[in-house]
Formats: sequence, C-alpha cells, structure tokens
Amino acid sequence: MANLPAIAPDRVKRAWWPAVVHSARTAVAAVVSVLVARLFRLPEAYWAPITTLVITQSSLGAAWTVSWQRFVGTALGAAVGAIMASYFGAHLLVFGICVFILGLLCLAARSDLAAYRFGGVTLAIVLLIPRTGPAWLIAFHRFAEVSIGIAVALLLAWVWPERGFTPSGKRP
Repeated sequence: MANLPAIAPDRVKRAWWPAVVHSARTAVAAVVSVLVARLFRLPEAYWAPITTLVITQSSLGAAWTVSWQRFVGTALGAAVGAIMASYFGAHLLVFGICVFILGLLCLAARSDLAAYRFGGVTLAIVLLIPRTGPAWLIAFHRFAEVSIGIAVALLLAWVWPERGFTPSGKRP
C-alpha cells in the first residue's frame, strides 16, 4: 500500500468537480419539476421530473432541440390519444391505428423520430392505461406534466448553464 502513488488534490478536483456540479444541477432541476407539478396538483407529477431528466443537456441549444421534439410529440400523442379514447376506448387495434396515424402526423408537422417516440409514449399512456376520468383530462394532465418538465429543464439550461461536462466526466 505504501507504493501507491499520491494523487494530487488539484487533479482530483479537475476530475470530480464537473461531475459534482452536474449532479447538483440535475438534482435541483428534478426537484423543482416535481414541486411545480405538485403545485398545480397534477395527478402524476412524477412525469415532470422524468421529462426534466430526459431534457437536461449540456447547453441551452441542445436542450431546446430535444425539448421542442418532446413538446410536439407529446402534444400530438395526447391529442390523438384523447380523441380516439373518447370515441373508441382502449382497444389494441385502435392503439395500433393511432400509432400509425401519429407517425403520419409527425411527418406532416416536420418533426423527427424523437417527436414520434415521445408522442408514442404519451399515446400509450393516454390510451392504454385504464383510468376512471375522461380521456381528454388524462391527455391534458400528461401534456401539462411534460410541459412543466420541459420548461424547468430549459430554464435551468439558461440560468445555470453546463460548463464543460460530458457523461464520462471528461471535458469536450
């Protein structure tokens, strides 16, 4: 054990500090998201921090791109899910048709595959999970929860920008 090389404190700080700051920044954003969603008394407030964790990026520009796609996809998925669930209920064939229609709507909206993925998740949540409330209310709650998560992530990227951290901890 005496033969192990000593690690210089500045080297440890350079290696660990960006990860510590990134972790603190992400934790603050996740907590703020759930608090805001709870403030609005949304029934599934956990979707707000999940969205924030997905959106949180190293720069405002990167966060904006993924946020816009998530927003568009969620809006389309919620709308298709609410309309179809109101008229046809949660049938597997209806779900499959809706996934197909959602793909065409995302194409018409000039969105990318990320919007289609996010929309598909929202569609599945709205259409396939049994609920007691009206489909349009479930769809609105899902859209609101995701929108709060997006807003918090974008606000964080603007107010507390990431400075040179990558998931590996190395500087870009």
